[in-house]
Amino acid sequence: MPLYEHVLIARQDLSNTQAEGLIEHFSTVLADNGGKVVDNEYWGVRTLAYKINKNRKGHYAFLRTESPSAAVQEMERLARLHDDVMRVMTIRVDEHQEGPSVQMQKREERGDRRERRDRN
Repeated sequence: MPLYEHVLIARQDLSNTQAEGLIEHFSTVLADNGGKVVDNEYWGVRTLAYKINKNRKGHYAFLRTESPSAAVQEMERLARLHDDVMRVMTIRVDEHQEGPSVQMQKREERGDRRERRDRN
């Protein structure tokens, strides 16, 4: 089955439990359509790069899933129709990384992002 990573941004005026309830809701949508959620993370309230629907902040959630494309399409369709969800981004990946996502890691654990070249 294909592997996907999803990022959901929900409205800032939701409580933390309501935002985590959205994760559970979309996890059940995927499960009902033959997929499964491998891992999920709640990243908390973060400032947006630009205003979306007059909001400056949003609740971020991250899902790693193993689902057929029909399940992903249904989940995205329902997310677009949901009033509390502002944005959804889905990316197909070849494999899931072990451990927490880069957003949840401390700076010391991340290491260098790229090698620095000497300028001569």
